[in-house]
This record gives sequence, C-alpha cells and structure tokens, in this order.
Amino acid sequence: MYKTTFLIENYITAAESFHFARKQLAKRFPDTAHDHDYFEVFLIETGRTQHWINGTNQTLEAGQLVFIRPGDIHAFRADRKRGCQIINVMFRTETARHLATRYADTIAGRFFDGRDPLPDLHTLGPTRFARAVAVAEQLQTADRSLARIEEFLLVLVNRVAHASSGVTGTTPRWFAKACSAALSPDLFRKGGAGFVAAAGRSHEHVCRTCKSITGYTPSEYVNRIRIEHAAHLLRSSELAVDDVIESCGFENVSYFYRLFRKQMGATPKAYRLTNQQDPFEQGPLN
Repeated sequence: MYKTTFLIENYITAAESFHFARKQLAKRFPDTAHDHDYFEVFLIETGRTQHWINGTNQTLEAGQLVFIRPGDIHAFRADRKRGCQIINVMFRTETARHLATRYADTIAGRFFDGRDPLPDLHTLGPTRFARAVAVAEQLQTADRSLARIEEFLLVLVNRVAHASSGVTGTTPRWFAKACSAALSPDLFRKGGAGFVAAAGRSHEHVCRTCKSITGYTPSEYVNRIRIEHAAHLLRSSELAVDDVIESCGFENVSYFYRLFRKQMGATPKAYRLTNQQDPFEQGPLN
C-alpha cells in the first residue's frame, strides 16, 4: 500500500496546539495509507473498524484507545454493517516530547512514547470509556491552547489508560478478548476462575500468559479490576460499603478491606470521604 504523509500545519494554525475531530470512518480502505509529522490519539466511540497499522491488521471495537506516533503508517476501514465513529485528537511532536521528558516516570516507553512495533492500545472498561469520551468532548469547544492539550493528555495517561491490562497490539487475541471480558461485572464477580473460563485455554496456560503480560496471576488481575470498580462506586454512589463489596463479588469482607487498602492507599470509608468531599465546604486555607 502506498503512503501519504499528513502535516499538522494543514489542520491547525501556528497559534494552535491541537486539532479535535469526531468522524464516521469510510467503509473501504483508502487508496493510500498515511503517516504524519504529529502525534494523535483516537478512541473508537461506536461500531468496529479494521485498522491496518505498520503492516498488521487489527480489529478495533468501541472502547479501544490508541496512541499513534508520527512514524506509524496506518489506514482504516469501517465495518460494513455497524460502521465506526471515532474521536481523534492530533497534537504537535513538541508537546509529546515535553510531557515524556517531564513525566518520564509515568510516560517513558508507554502511551504516545511507546517503543513497540505497534502503537500502544488500551481496552477501556465502561467507567474509563465514559471518562475518555467526556474529557475528549471538553476539547471540542475549548481554546486550542497548549495548556488544554497537556491537561487532556495527562488525564488520559493518569485516569483513563494508566490502569490498563498491559494488552498491546502484539498480545494474543484470545488473551486480549479475555481482558476485555474481565471488565464486565458479570465476569469479574467470578474472580480468577471467570477469567480463565473466558480465555478458553488451560488454567496453566492462562496463568503463564497472564503473568508474563500483566505481571499478575488471573486472580490478582481480576481483583485489581474489582477494587477499581469498588472505588468508582464509592466515589459516584451512595451505596453502603457492604453493598459495594457484594456488588464486586467479594465474599470475604476482611479480604476486600485488605486488598482495597493496598491498592487505593486508604480504607473504603476514608477513600469515600476524600473523593466525595465538596471543596467549597472546606474551611479557609491557612
């Protein structure tokens, strides 16, 4: 496939720092693939697409977030029946390099600074997907300032994609699908056994693969998802802690408290008080 290079100057002025687009993808591949002289992030908002990227064909679904680098060569073809809508944000190389240097402990070698042959790919659960759409939409009518794009990218790496599964474009498809399925409460309530069942491979094979890709056993991996879901419920609902524990599928209350404190750095009650606190109800600063 021939290649075209897209230039940032065709999308933004010298005074602007990013470009936002929300668009329906065509249902056929273009005549040429493209690379760019800028970075971009795109989110599959609805539908499905074939993504030809650096010589590899990927199938991307709603809820998947991809960080594209200038040297990546790619093209899209939307699903003929379901179509595909994406949110796309383009930004200058200087912005990416500044953030990768300033926040190297979080970004270096990951996200838009990924070093693998394929760009960083993240499959988002419902909460993170909704957050990604919300923060992207804020850019649509925002001024195109450097502060706004840096704020957006830091939210993505810290609050949207940071707790990803470790799944990349080179991860075995069966394992990536199991990771995606594990984001559903119907599955993560079943713990590690539910993850193994969703993977459709032997217990030993799933355990070895999970450990090598994520650094966790299936049970540890699923428990991290359960605890994150519990934290979301504590922040966003009035459910009693016992109801949150039940909703996440934990039968042992003391085990839940131990896991929650280890992962979130506070007890459930303290976490709720901190994260639901209204800043306007606090006393004056001294």
